[in-house]
Amino acid sequence: MRKEPDVNPHHKFHVAHKRIDSAYLDREVLIDFYMPPSMEHPSSVSLLLINDGQDLPKMHFRTILEDLYLDNLIHPVLCVGIHCGHDRRHEYGTAKVLDYKERGSKADAYTKFIFHELLPFIRTETNTHHFKHKSFAGFSLGGLMALDIVWNHPYEFLHVGVFSGSLWWRTKALDDGYDEDKDRIMHAQVREGVYAPWLKFFFQTGVLDETADRNNNGIIDSIDDTMDLIKELVKKGYHRKKDIVYHEYEDGRHDVPTWGRAMPEFLKWAFGGSRQSPVASRQP
Repeated sequence: MRKEPDVNPHHKFHVAHKRIDSAYLDREVLIDFYMPPSMEHPSSVSLLLINDGQDLPKMHFRTILEDLYLDNLIHPVLCVGIHCGHDRRHEYGTAKVLDYKERGSKADAYTKFIFHELLPFIRTETNTHHFKHKSFAGFSLGGLMALDIVWNHPYEFLHVGVFSGSLWWRTKALDDGYDEDKDRIMHAQVREGVYAPWLKFFFQTGVLDETADRNNNGIIDSIDDTMDLIKELVKKGYHRKKDIVYHEYEDGRHDVPTWGRAMPEFLKWAFGGSRQSPVASRQP
């Protein structure tokens, strides 16, 4: 027998559009609040920040949430979609290290925007001083940025979702003595970082994400980079099934429809009742 949903099926799902004048980014940032069915008990509501929030309507994110609430598959979560700026390849990246083309020069400013402008704004707008827990997700370069923020601020977050993450982000060009054991920035950060046992990681890739295969091993770089990062996390102390989820889609592309397919799995994993990782199609 189907369990009756806790959410009123006639509830009108509310999306609020906000704007922040950011001093750190020197631009107006568009923000979308996907409100949970109820904020009556704010301490029972989780918070999910999502980079590249402009892509959420394209994947019908509102409908994804409505369906999950209707089937009682997730707990209340305030989802905040952060629209990227025109200078995306500098605002996103890794805050401490530029890539070999000196991209990511505003990633530190973006991180400060998150903590010093966005989070206070969210608390003020929702009159919520404490969330059940906070998580961060993003797509492509936005996924790298989400992971960078969570990894370097572990006491602020519980989950991170990385969809087709730009984990190739590196300090050297391929024709400039590149060494993948040393020059991939996020891999080095994990290797040199501190184990935070509460962190949980969700990764998604698609076999059709790209065609590049720099080491000619028959596996595209986006999958190799993701699997290698998972290996670094396992070496650091994270449990392959307890702490890490990996979804690989045979027909998955580097696009919004693919990320939209993976999004319900991420939301159920992060905000549902189960913490069991599904069996991935490839093991590191």
